[in-house]
Amino acid sequence: MATVYVNDVPVEIGNDRLNCVQAVARAGQFLAHYCYHEALTVVASCRMCMIEMGDLKDGKVTMIPKVFPGCQTPVKDGTVIVTGDYAKRSVGHEPLPYDPKYVPGKLAKKAQADTLEGLLINHPLDCPVCDKAGECKLQDYSFEYGRAESRLIDPKNTPPNKPELSSKITLFTDRCIMCTRCVRFTREISGTAELMVKNRGHHEEIDVFPGRPLENRLAGNVVDLCPVGALGSKDFLYTQRVWYLKNTDGVCSLCSTGCSIHVDTNKEIVYRLRPRHNPAAQGHFMCDDGRWGYHYVNSGERIVRPMMRSDKGLSPVSWYEMLPKLRADLTQAAAAQPSQVVAVLSPFLTAEEAFLWGTFIKGLSPQARLALGPVPVVGEDDSYPKNVHGQPVEPTKFTIRAEKCPNRNGVSSVLKQLQGDVIPFEKIAGETGLSALVFVGGYPNREHLQAAFPPNWKAPAILVVQDLFSSSLTEQARYVLPGTAAFEKEGTFVNHAGLAQVFARAVRPPIEARGELQVAADLLGRKGLVQAAGVRKELAAAVPFFDGLADPPSPQGKRLELTTV
Repeated sequence: MATVYVNDVPVEIGNDRLNCVQAVARAGQFLAHYCYHEALTVVASCRMCMIEMGDLKDGKVTMIPKVFPGCQTPVKDGTVIVTGDYAKRSVGHEPLPYDPKYVPGKLAKKAQADTLEGLLINHPLDCPVCDKAGECKLQDYSFEYGRAESRLIDPKNTPPNKPELSSKITLFTDRCIMCTRCVRFTREISGTAELMVKNRGHHEEIDVFPGRPLENRLAGNVVDLCPVGALGSKDFLYTQRVWYLKNTDGVCSLCSTGCSIHVDTNKEIVYRLRPRHNPAAQGHFMCDDGRWGYHYVNSGERIVRPMMRSDKGLSPVSWYEMLPKLRADLTQAAAAQPSQVVAVLSPFLTAEEAFLWGTFIKGLSPQARLALGPVPVVGEDDSYPKNVHGQPVEPTKFTIRAEKCPNRNGVSSVLKQLQGDVIPFEKIAGETGLSALVFVGGYPNREHLQAAFPPNWKAPAILVVQDLFSSSLTEQARYVLPGTAAFEKEGTFVNHAGLAQVFARAVRPPIEARGELQVAADLLGRKGLVQAAGVRKELAAAVPFFDGLADPPSPQGKRLELTTV
């Protein structure tokens, strides 16, 4: 078995082809780097990952008397890697038999300090105002590996900033350390190649080609890739300090890719979404539609309290007054005409919510029907990278799905189990003579919902709507219930490929709102606060499709076996 040695720690690499950065990570250690990113090509331009290198052969270590860029240097059986952190090595391993004159880590440590000094020569002291402060690799590495004082006595180079780089992204040119991650991303992942390096030497700058601003649908990823504060999101600029933000692992709900994300919040307000690396889902990146599509959750137009219609129109009521009347109306309708009672469950619901609502409706009468809510589809799947003509090329590295909902597969599987088939919404929308319709929505874009209903659609006598925003449905509803956004609940989404991801709640819903899961539990007569984890166990026991869900769930999700639904 091939073995390399990282600061005297043996690491088996098998037949894997690794560079030194990857080998050090496999040893449970860290090698500082700026330009290297595992999803991009290697350029070794920042020189931060300098290591000392040698070979262990016949019980003797032979070290090469110079430093190497770790990202560009492959390892093989017997490779010895010494980093600048050698002094912090694990004491549980015996030191290798180095030459007595050799001082492990001395050259690498000096090379890292020299690199940082060079990077900081022209870097401005913008930390007090920079959005990246608190999560900046230049700050972290300067503290960990740099020198305390600068020897620069000349004026710093101060090229002008470029706020016109994009409608969503700004470039603080003087902060750039020329790692070129952003340039490589636009060439290798999006394929649109808007960014370039202009000029050379001391005057190098990142810029866009004339007439080609950075407007591709994956452009926001360059902000995450930037290891310093050079590229900033105009959406997040100067809104929050990152050390005030609470980070929650979530799942993007705006298309069926189901990107794993970080939801950054403060005081129950969502301020930023970032991609969370998940090779089982989308990889390293996310699209701009999802990244900047969270603002609906903070909208002032949301339905925030339960309302009931009377002769005077819709008026707010308490849950304690509404729920008994709602249950009584639905029970009466199911007793009179059970097949004319329909619940429409949207593909924006979690699997747990769909299961509990379906259980309640089927509990009224086995003849009551369940339908899948409108599935928004916009255009066609958009794959990247693209060529110069805007056509996708292989291998595909990212796809933005045309299906603009997160959980069609999950909800469909629940419906199929509870009633044997999945009734499409179009069939229900065309029916007349319904006695009761329960519409459980949660649509972030009300236009998608409005477009699904015929212009002359008439509501049944009992119409119950739980949704985020007012629509033509709520204008006719007898009961209007506030819905919750994906960030305001916990549960499970199943993406287009059958990957089930469990996510946690990031923010609380409006103070008078109850989540779809809690409302269904209340209607079922369950006491107390419902927990998604408990319902998930019921779901896994009742629906074979979900019996593979891990408990506790895996951070990367669980691939489930999709069947035709």
